[in-house]
Amino acid sequence: MTSDATKENLPLISPKTLARIAGLSYLLMSVPFVFAVQVRSRLVDAGDAAATVENIRASATLFRIAFVADLVSGAWFLLTALALYQLLKHVHPLAAVAMAAFVAVSTAVGYLNTLNQFSALTIATSPQYTQAFGRAGSNALAMMFEDIQSNGLTIQELFWGMWLFPLGYLVIKSGYFPRLLGALLLVAGFSWVAQFFADFLMPAAPYFASFLGIGELIFAAWLVVKGVNVPASGASAPPVSRQIPMLFVNSTLPR
Repeated sequence: MTSDATKENLPLISPKTLARIAGLSYLLMSVPFVFAVQVRSRLVDAGDAAATVENIRASATLFRIAFVADLVSGAWFLLTALALYQLLKHVHPLAAVAMAAFVAVSTAVGYLNTLNQFSALTIATSPQYTQAFGRAGSNALAMMFEDIQSNGLTIQELFWGMWLFPLGYLVIKSGYFPRLLGALLLVAGFSWVAQFFADFLMPAAPYFASFLGIGELIFAAWLVVKGVNVPASGASAPPVSRQIPMLFVNSTLPR
């Protein structure tokens, strides 16, 4: 633990700065994730294992970059949750902890899920698997891991929605933002959760969460451009925060 003197020397971080850190992290999380999804959609042919494996072999470097992009996206997601937790925990500590916990679970699921992508790449590019299982068998094995990776993304959809419920509540109650932003986040949360159940219960259901989740992009852009409307003096929100450095020093990031 740090001493009181050390605490006093920690730099002050204003709510507006925290908001912009969160907004930039939000956007930096989204860009590599979208890139990785686009790469996989281009290389993976759900109905043709042989074509998928040939595509992966021919674009192995691009496939590896997409793998790294997924890892980077997860790290930015955690940083986004950290900044938003520090910004909004004064509104309702339990809701802020729930928000951060859902992000932590989502990131853990995502990181474990990338092992399936890595396994598909290894099988597709390593001749010993073809020798051991035959070309058709190794192709089917690589495709199985790609299918598992896709199923893992479906599980993540649930948590992509769940974290937005406490976040939307905190945004509405904080006084930092227009209430409409919080409402849009709640709509996005419901859309991701509904998408999860649709994908799980009705695999042929259309994909709609990206459209209904546009509120997330609006919120991230608002954080970067506008920051926050700091409440008038005497309101419950603290004027500045010292806590981000403390979290790194004491390793007390909530999970």
